[in-house]
Amino acid sequence: MHNDVMMRYLWDLPGQFEYGLAGREGLPNIGGSTQNIVITGMGGSAIGGDIIRSLAAKEAQVPVVVNRGYEIPRFVGPQTLFLAVTYSGNTEETLSSFEQARKQGAQIVCLTSGGQLKELAGYYDYPCLTVPEGLSPRAATGYLFAPLALLLEKNGLIQGVTEDLQETVDVLYRLREQLNPEAPLEGNYAREAARLMKGALPIIWGSTGLSETVAFRWKAQINENAKSPAYWAVLPELNHNEIMGFDEPRDIIKQLCLVILRDSGDHPRVVRRIEITKDLIKDKVQHLLEVQSSGHSWLARFYSLVYIGDYASTYLALEYGKDPVAIEAINHLKAELAK
Repeated sequence: MHNDVMMRYLWDLPGQFEYGLAGREGLPNIGGSTQNIVITGMGGSAIGGDIIRSLAAKEAQVPVVVNRGYEIPRFVGPQTLFLAVTYSGNTEETLSSFEQARKQGAQIVCLTSGGQLKELAGYYDYPCLTVPEGLSPRAATGYLFAPLALLLEKNGLIQGVTEDLQETVDVLYRLREQLNPEAPLEGNYAREAARLMKGALPIIWGSTGLSETVAFRWKAQINENAKSPAYWAVLPELNHNEIMGFDEPRDIIKQLCLVILRDSGDHPRVVRRIEITKDLIKDKVQHLLEVQSSGHSWLARFYSLVYIGDYASTYLALEYGKDPVAIEAINHLKAELAK
């Protein structure tokens, strides 16, 4: 049994990047000087911002802040490029922060599939990048990342995006042959990860830089797709606190499945830290699994880890007999807030 809807979303992910690449000529030019970039969004709509923040730390000359919530930083003003992102166009926190950014005079660009944000962008004459509708926001990560990254490249704020996105497409096309439900079990890392996470409490570890955001993505995807708790932490910071938390309560520690995300670009001292840390806790947890990135560019390696996690969380949902697309608790919360 496999859920055809989410599996189709996953299979189609490389096409989302191709869609973004095909539309890059039509992206707007941003006037004035940009001293900082603020990307506002929630949930699946914020992940593109997280990726840009991580990428920008390596590539950009200006700081990038991801804003999750109703309020925005006080520094937002005329020299801020403010990217308002909501897949549905109706996320209340994002609409609130958009309104504040408008009042603070920011340069605003919107990204959405429609809804109120698209209407407001039209009303106030802000550029609005529109993407195809009808997906779960968490399944639209290519639509919610590629146009933003290409916009920043076109306006000279980040370099090399087009080339790296093209490689990302190639890497994901290759990976999906290994990860999809029809692929042989042997070599399907996502199914193996789901098998080990079933009946356990997943803890996902990334490293500062590339896999930090991926670890959070794995955690959020396990929550939403598999309807299961999961937690995440980041090296080297976790060596200064979390590593002490593997003694008690022993019956819970024994049910942990630790997933360590590995990347060829990890700092040499982080690599050493991982080896020492594994030795310290490998006998305490139920399972310890390492997942390696693939590809050459930062972006391709990043998305290779995201893709494995997206598939793994979907396979975990199916192991538990859950519909990975359904989000009843979130919908109930939104309905209650709307009253």
